[in-house]
Amino acid sequence: MNSSIQAGRDIRPLSEAEAEVYVASVCFKTGPPGAAGVEVERLVHDALDPRMPVAAARVKAAMAASEGRLPGGGVISFEPGGQLEVSSACAPGLPALVAATRADLAAVETRLSDAGLCFGSLALDPDRPAVRSLEHPRYASMERHFNASGPAGRTMMCSTASLQVSLEAGLDAPASTGAAQRWSRLHTLLPVLAAMFANSPFLHGRPSGWRSNRQRTWLAIDPTRTAVVPPSGDPRLAWARYALDALVLCIPSRESSWDAPRGLTMRDWLHGAGPRPATLRDLDYHLTTLFPPVRPRGFMEIRAIDAQAGHDWEAVTAMVVALVDDERAADLAANACAPTASLPDAMRTAARDGLTNAVLASAALACAEAALTALPRLGADAATRARTEDFIERYTARGRCPAEERLDLWAQTGSCFAWPQHKEDGDYAK
Repeated sequence: MNSSIQAGRDIRPLSEAEAEVYVASVCFKTGPPGAAGVEVERLVHDALDPRMPVAAARVKAAMAASEGRLPGGGVISFEPGGQLEVSSACAPGLPALVAATRADLAAVETRLSDAGLCFGSLALDPDRPAVRSLEHPRYASMERHFNASGPAGRTMMCSTASLQVSLEAGLDAPASTGAAQRWSRLHTLLPVLAAMFANSPFLHGRPSGWRSNRQRTWLAIDPTRTAVVPPSGDPRLAWARYALDALVLCIPSRESSWDAPRGLTMRDWLHGAGPRPATLRDLDYHLTTLFPPVRPRGFMEIRAIDAQAGHDWEAVTAMVVALVDDERAADLAANACAPTASLPDAMRTAARDGLTNAVLASAALACAEAALTALPRLGADAATRARTEDFIERYTARGRCPAEERLDLWAQTGSCFAWPQHKEDGDYAK
């Protein structure tokens, strides 16, 4: 391929063949498992009135009030509805990742508290309307694109929060450390992760019957960019085809509107159907608008997990890393999750039923036990192991996900915002 294309600097018109080769070549940067990252996205509330709308400008102001980088090297970003996301620096392994992210989140929570704000405990806002308060042509075009097919897209943009774990793609090898097998196994694991960590049971202020309304929302959005990438066969080729067949969400422009022609796919654009010839720059931007449950970005970005309350992000991150990166745990998880292939529409079943589904509950418990056993091999510290044990004891071992506890509290209090007090930092050995 032309070296200027490989460097990402070519602005000449791009052919379909060049585009497929390019996408396939950049989706996986093969290397040994180990390095990891996490993105902790959270809803933000007024500390005195959780039902009060909190605009993105207020959250930004809270973060700007304290100068300097986050102590763990992470980066803060903001979502259209005012959600805040802490993206960790890439860490060499689980212990470093957890230590850095703990420090970053502690600093962010201090800044929020000083501004009269706090993190929410759910993955989908249970009561406040989905209102975009972050102005940018990209988000305006996204909102118009999604509005054409219903309210789910706006809800996703403005009212949801997730926990995203990023792991190395793996080696060019057929073994369990190989990229193709890691990709396939991770997709088998997805419904179990969605069910284990479901934490958004409310919609419009009441229980909806689903354990993860965040995942339910994603299932209702433009499937050309949110559906699962076919996990079998060559993942590079599958991702390239997926990317080119996806609708173009927006086209950056010097004009006020970034709207793409309705129904235009990237493949159509490469064939000459767009407003101008498509370039490599356009293709690179298009890739940032695709949101499958596992997104290849050189590494594998896992996007199927609900945001968690309090310190539960740490237990969830530790279990995900263990189930993918530890070879023994990954083997056990692959066997445990195999029966979920018999479920009709496994991701929908996971989002609706959580661990009340017996097949998912059995797989989740086996995965949790495998992950817990793997944590010492990954060098996890005492606090991470204790928080993971506590999470499993509260939820997975009892056939429950966090949503079940939220529903119990709603039944007791009538409030979507009540949350039990679990162990604090001081209760765990450091």
